[in-house]
Order: sequence, then structure tokens, then C-alpha cells
Amino acid sequence: MIGLLQQAQETAPAIEPSAAAAIALGLAALGAGYAERGIGAAAMGAIAEDDSLFVNGLILTVLPETILILALVGFFLI
Repeated sequence: MIGLLQQAQETAPAIEPSAAAAIALGLAALGAGYAERGIGAAAMGAIAEDDSLFVNGLILTVLPETILILALVGFFLI
């Protein structure tokens, strides 16, 4: 009887692991793009006011891309 209950509870995953990794990568890219939108606008405004802030603006604009790089690593590991 217990064996029948255990077999009935075993189910397949809702989506394949590769599809889940693709969704995670896409959401990471979407999040990085959304973050860069606000940071890039603020950085351009700061650079227009003071040219010495170019390096800081560049670093802050590129920072969200690290999220996407980490998602790519996870994608290739799966």
C-alpha cells in the first residue's frame, strides 16, 4: 500500500532544467537592462555636469552586467 502511494506522488518537473535555465538567463538579462536604464540616465546627467565623473559613471553603468555574466555561467553549468 505504501509503495502505491509513493508511486502516485512521484511527478515529473513542471519544465525541463534547460528551459528553466533559459528563463533564468532571460530574466537576468531583463533585470540588468532595467537597472542599466536608470543608472545610465543618471550617469549621463552627472557627466554633463562634471566631466571628472566619467570613470565613476562608466563603472556604475557596467556593474549590472555582472549579474548577466553570472547567469550565463549558471546556464552553461546546467
